[in-house]
Amino acid sequence: MHIILVEDDPQLGIAIQRALERLAYTVSWLRDGREALAALQDQTADLVLLDLGLPGKDGLDVLTEARRMRVGTPVIVMTARDGLDARVRGLDAGADDYLIKPFHLEELAARIRSLTRRAQGLAANRIEAGALSLDLGTSEVAFRGQPVELTRREFSLLQILMERAGRLVRRESLENSLYGLDNAVGSSALEVLVHALRRKLSFDTIQTVRGFGYMIPREPK
Repeated sequence: MHIILVEDDPQLGIAIQRALERLAYTVSWLRDGREALAALQDQTADLVLLDLGLPGKDGLDVLTEARRMRVGTPVIVMTARDGLDARVRGLDAGADDYLIKPFHLEELAARIRSLTRRAQGLAANRIEAGALSLDLGTSEVAFRGQPVELTRREFSLLQILMERAGRLVRRESLENSLYGLDNAVGSSALEVLVHALRRKLSFDTIQTVRGFGYMIPREPK
């Protein structure tokens, strides 16, 4: 999952980025409201964490303009503006959730999981597809009843494919979610990652649709 973090406080930004990357998220950290609006327009992110008090352009204006341009990316607002009126304006502007600073990183992670479940139509943190199971809360993966140790990006790739089991996931979508705004990633990075994941599961678990992308069957063996 590619998350765009928009936060101008260096200490808080570093803390959030590190915490989410440990949980297997890909995080692109922006510090300016104008940069945030441009990134939202590109719609390469799966979720945006948006501070309101930003240089360049206020976060509420960023959110309002993005929704006016029909940007549907889920947004969690993070702000110290804790008055009822501020919360109502944020939600009415198009925020999907609202988190008051200071907050615990565990709560932020839980809200991200909750919003992810809603976006994918899931009722629980546990995702199952045939012999595969993945727990978003504990980051545990099992295949045929045996635990599987995955790297952060391997876990992210598996999560994306399992959430969409039975459906083709296009290569461009996978690259956006896994690598975000990192332009230094090589053209074969996704193939290498898929190969590594297949070796830890089985080579027929992930199917290649040549020229388009990858998919996991609804009932992989």
